[in-house]
Amino acid sequence: MLYALFTMVLLTLGVGCIALKSRVGSVNNKSLSIKYFQVMQGDNIPLSVMKSSRCFNNMFEIPVLFYVVGSLYISLNIDSSFAIICAWLFVIARCIQATVHLTYNNVIHRMLAFWLSTACVLALWINLLVQQM
Repeated sequence: MLYALFTMVLLTLGVGCIALKSRVGSVNNKSLSIKYFQVMQGDNIPLSVMKSSRCFNNMFEIPVLFYVVGSLYISLNIDSSFAIICAWLFVIARCIQATVHLTYNNVIHRMLAFWLSTACVLALWINLLVQQM
């Protein structure tokens, strides 16, 4: 479980680096004023900045539920092959979702990856409850 959690941390940091690079690049090439970042509002925001920022924000939504449930499995010392499979499926789905979001951004593909990851988190929570009965 710990390795899946750590991989999600790496994914989050990687997406954060991509967002930072996009932001700095847009300021350096003068396609966006640095003042935009004071309140994150303005007009004519480059698509790369919007996509990478939104993708980075997504790393702090559903994944929070994953971090909590994964931490509970570890702290409660629950050894479950099903949970490990669900955890890695979650990570893979989130990697796919981020890749789609940051590249060709097909909404249907992104949505499918999102719902797969959400189903994995739900399965982890249900399995945790069953394990504790």
